[in-house]
Amino acid sequence: MNRPDDRNPSRDPSRDPWRAFVPVVQIPDTGLHREIEADQATRAAMAEIAGLREISYVRAAFDLRPRSGGQVHVAGHVKARVGQNCVVTLEPVESDIDEEVDLIFAPSEQIPELAEDDDEGDSATGMTDAPEPIENGVIDLGRLATDVLYLAIDPYPRKEGAMFEQQVTAADPEDHPFAALKSLQLDPVKPSPKPKGK
Repeated sequence: MNRPDDRNPSRDPSRDPWRAFVPVVQIPDTGLHREIEADQATRAAMAEIAGLREISYVRAAFDLRPRSGGQVHVAGHVKARVGQNCVVTLEPVESDIDEEVDLIFAPSEQIPELAEDDDEGDSATGMTDAPEPIENGVIDLGRLATDVLYLAIDPYPRKEGAMFEQQVTAADPEDHPFAALKSLQLDPVKPSPKPKGK
């Protein structure tokens, strides 16, 4: 997992129930390690937004290292267990999620130029994705972990062995393209009787 979903600062804050801010100025040159875990109320809000039955737990661990130009390299992983319903049987299904994160955050004013470099294949960051914006001088690890989790959820969970049953009806031998022609078939022409000789 390299890039979370849209984290536009203008999106509805109520859709970000998990917040964990790290001010960039507080990240030492040697780097910073952070471990976070969502409480029950936060998990319930996240589950409702994602359309899940429940989130049993979700935790994340990140290493933040400053780079030149005010950029920050964030690497780590997000682990969770989510409860859904099987799309076939509607029975409860539990899924474990373990997603890696490897991103660069940069000051917002640098994003347009860095995104251009990324499109041209000449990114100064050395990463495969364009940097994410540092908003108001902070990196929100809670929002980052939330987005990573949402992207990792299986949209079509199935209980092990569950399959869609397709009803197959035996083909009617009379139901084929040439069946109508059969009903139009004429009796073979019988030769006319020879006149009797005189």
